[in-house]
Amino acid sequence: MLSSFQGKLVRNGEDKKAVICIEGNIASGKTTCLEYFSKTSNIEVLTEPVSKWRNVRGHNPLGLMYQDPERWGITLQTYVQLTMLDRHLSFISAPVRMMERSIFSAKYIFVENLFRSAKMPEVDYAVLGEWFDWITTNISIPVDLIVYLQTSPQICHERLKQRCREEEKVIPLEYLESIHQLYEEWLIKRTSAPLPAPVLVIPADHDLEKMLHYYEENRDKILAASCL
Repeated sequence: MLSSFQGKLVRNGEDKKAVICIEGNIASGKTTCLEYFSKTSNIEVLTEPVSKWRNVRGHNPLGLMYQDPERWGITLQTYVQLTMLDRHLSFISAPVRMMERSIFSAKYIFVENLFRSAKMPEVDYAVLGEWFDWITTNISIPVDLIVYLQTSPQICHERLKQRCREEEKVIPLEYLESIHQLYEEWLIKRTSAPLPAPVLVIPADHDLEKMLHYYEENRDKILAASCL
């Protein structure tokens, strides 16, 4: 296991590749954005490993967390941190990688929200923080650009109801409002946590046609990350 892990670190250090993270609330349009850029040559797209979060040797920690965050928040977020780290360290075959979220938003948004809402005990929060600090201190996790799909919680809530994912049926508007506030503090006000990369903000309350127009309009700015 260790030799495999070390191998990933060596391969990532061989050749500089651009990494772009698509960030935003639940149902902000991240999947649509990734699908749009996946049609561009020389871009590798990585979605969040949700299938892994739904099935860990037959268990569904994502579903359990939404049902009982006080009990299962630490379980899910420990696994999210591991799987997102694996995403960051996996071999990049194309010159540009575009990722859905990052290990940074896992900590600064979702772990932070569990703690602030009193659904994660302080000891769990401290342990996850120690792990995160060790990872980011000892392992190089380069990010060249964050694309923030800025979406109102109300729009996200409407989209959630339309797409009908099983685990998301229990998500209230208040949860989306909390996630939105944390994203705004991190990426807009820049008051809550360090930024690992420059931020490009794209307003994302619009319909599909308008969003595709915005993606095309910002294509050069986004792909310019490969030149940084």
